[in-house]
Amino acid sequence: MTGRNGPTMTGTEPRTPAQTRIVVPESHSMVSLLGSRDEILKLIEKSVRSDVHVRGNEITLTGTLADNAFAERVFGELLTLLEKGEALTPDGVQRTVAMLSAGSDERPAEVLSLNILSRRGRTIRPKTLNQKRYVDAIDKHTIVFGIGPAGTGKTYLAMAKAVQALQAKQVNRIILTRPAVEAGERLGFLPGTLYDKIDPYLRPLYDALHDMLDPESIPRLMQAGTIEVAPLAYMRGRSLNDAFIILDEAQNTTPEQMKMFLTRLGFGSRIVVTGDVTQVDLPGGTTSGLRVVRDILDDVEDIHFATLTSVDVVRHRLVSDIVEAYGRYDAATEASTPSNRPVHARRNGRRS
Repeated sequence: MTGRNGPTMTGTEPRTPAQTRIVVPESHSMVSLLGSRDEILKLIEKSVRSDVHVRGNEITLTGTLADNAFAERVFGELLTLLEKGEALTPDGVQRTVAMLSAGSDERPAEVLSLNILSRRGRTIRPKTLNQKRYVDAIDKHTIVFGIGPAGTGKTYLAMAKAVQALQAKQVNRIILTRPAVEAGERLGFLPGTLYDKIDPYLRPLYDALHDMLDPESIPRLMQAGTIEVAPLAYMRGRSLNDAFIILDEAQNTTPEQMKMFLTRLGFGSRIVVTGDVTQVDLPGGTTSGLRVVRDILDDVEDIHFATLTSVDVVRHRLVSDIVEAYGRYDAATEASTPSNRPVHARRNGRRS
């Protein structure tokens, strides 16, 4: 199967055709590499600039030396994933190409085969380079901040690392907390008991737990205090030892609340703080603790700040596009607000 890929080269640009041959080991079936009905092959052809021709277990790449070298690296990473027992998917191929295009020193096959947690045949692992760096930072540092937009896996991966640490007996308990602030609502106006009022704020944490643990075991673990899910206000005055502690939606903390939470750290504990500084629901004029904490703690040893972007969104493809579109809109709106215009441009053009 043959096809031309990538930008079309004009007649004025030098292009020296070359050929590179890849022999696929007999231990790998060509279907596992190329996909059913050549689904994976067609995606590779769209992603590389070299022409790709397959005959038997031999793949021939035709293009410039640089283009062939890139395509050869793509096939090399995919073969390594197969050797690690991973099934190739279109999403995995796209992420492999994206990581290689970014010029990272880390191999995509190492990123995409790093298993954090497995349950009922489902494996939780990082799917982007930034996600892997985030996960690695959690292993290396006592306090890690995961900052990024919705869908980047910052909370989900932190939860997986917490369950992994509990199962490995590195900690005795997991503590999950969120500030009870959401789109301007106040708890006093919500119906029911205190637990009824805070349950909607904590529900996303319960949902993640159900993905990672046997649902029948969760009530027992919570009753025993092995897993605790509570609003941030419940952390005040406590010292949390031998625990994996996650503060989610940290953009909705004040600087005072952030300080209170971080100083709950006890011996043998780890903290992961997650949030999105573009989604602050605090009342107008209130400073987000997540927005200022980096300026305060950036130079403190054993604290790491991991940044995730729209590139790291692992939900539906449209989520990444939506995040980027809102980012462009926010930037354009901020640039056009009166407070950012030159003084002489205000008041119908008169200088003030």
